[in-house]
Amino acid sequence: MNRLIAQIMKFGVVGAIAFVIDYGLLVFLTEVFGIEYLISATISFTVSVVFNYLASMRYVFAHKEGLSRRREFALFVILSVIGLLINNVCLWLGVDVFGIDYRISKIVVTAIVMVWNFVTRKLFLDAGTER
Repeated sequence: MNRLIAQIMKFGVVGAIAFVIDYGLLVFLTEVFGIEYLISATISFTVSVVFNYLASMRYVFAHKEGLSRRREFALFVILSVIGLLINNVCLWLGVDVFGIDYRISKIVVTAIVMVWNFVTRKLFLDAGTER
């Protein structure tokens, strides 16, 4: 149980940094360049996923023996694409259906996607052994 709590805390730190990258780039692209919020969200999410992969697989999750780095990265990308779909659908619902500002919607959506990310990465990518 202690390992799981420590892992969740590390995931939170990595996630917080990834959120700053994602949110900051989303607002920057939308406000400064006038890019439509869903396009900005896709770009910012993708950039944050690269950071998230590098940091998560180094500091949060233990590499599964027998799972090549190429396959690990492919799984991470597949899970992240599903996370991106969840992100964009929920963001669209918040903004276009419920009329909530995209910046506020993004904060709520991030919490939803964070749960998806942790659970799926834990199930599919984590060896579950002590580092």
